[in-house]
Amino acid sequence: MARRCELTGKGPVVGHSVSHAQNKTKRRFLPNLCAVTLRSEILDRSVKARISAHALRSIDHIGGLDAFLKKARAEDLSVKMLRMKRDIQKLEAANA
Repeated sequence: MARRCELTGKGPVVGHSVSHAQNKTKRRFLPNLCAVTLRSEILDRSVKARISAHALRSIDHIGGLDAFLKKARAEDLSVKMLRMKRDIQKLEAANA
């Protein structure tokens, strides 16, 4: 299972652990992923996803999953979330 956020695309990054004596050893910084169930109001369905804690806070701040997906860039989204974004756009175009 990939350690990548399905909404923001955040993944592991590489850096150094630095001791007091300035010895540097490689390490990985992993994103804080949470398994959550998100609800789409427009599509009237739920979806399970592994997203970062930062993305979860962003969803709350922006005003829900639907608003977040409208603003999100397509290259950051997973295949599942990209499909959901397109479904939302199709439904809104049909209702407009």
